Formats: sequence, structure tokens, C-alpha cells
Amino acid sequence: MSPSANPPVCKLMDYGKYKFDTVKKEKELRKNQKISEVKEIQLSMRIDDYHISFKLKNAQKILQDGDKVKVSLRMRGREQAYSKNAVEIVKKFVQDLSEYGSIDKEPVIMGRNVFVVINPKKAK
Repeated sequence: MSPSANPPVCKLMDYGKYKFDTVKKEKELRKNQKISEVKEIQLSMRIDDYHISFKLKNAQKILQDGDKVKVSLRMRGREQAYSKNAVEIVKKFVQDLSEYGSIDKEPVIMGRNVFVVINPKKAK
């Protein structure tokens, strides 16, 4: 109990009960943890405004649930020559979600894809 006391003070206890209590506390802590997932939303260069609004609603639901959203835009064929337009589409999508989440890094072009991860804003 108190190692600095003179004479030393100790406590006798049942080790089985102690072990049971520690395992029970660990289970309780694990149960209360929220593990965030990353869910992906795919866009294309020729996406229509209606489809963007539909995907925005889905992304809002995901962010409100506390999960991260990975937005990816795949460029096909001749679209790869217009990668700046692809980045603009992704930035506009992120800007529309700005009240629900924020990004750490700007959109990244990897090969024929443009990626960005949106983190949910903390609920106060």
C-alpha cells in the first residue's frame, strides 16, 4: 500500500478477485471506445450536379456518424490530360462538406486518381 512508510504497510487480497476486476475494467474501456472507419466515395470527371448532391448527403451522414470519408476521383483515358479540373471538382466537393469535416492535406494526384481524406469535426 505505502512503500515509503516505516515500517512498510501492505494489504492482503485475493489475487483471483483482483485479476477478475482488472479484466472487467478493460472490457468496459474497450466497449466505450469508438473505432473510426474510413469510407470511400467515388467521383468522376463527368459527374452531374444531382449526383454530386446525392453523394454530398451520403458523405454528411458518414461524417456525422464520426467516420472518415475518403474521396477519390478516377480519371479515364483522355481525362488524365485535365488533372487540374479533377482537383477542382474534388476541392469543390470538400468545400461543400466544410461544415461537417476538414482535411489535413490538399488533394493528392496518384497516377490516374485524385485522393483526399476528410476528418469529421468534433461534436461539442
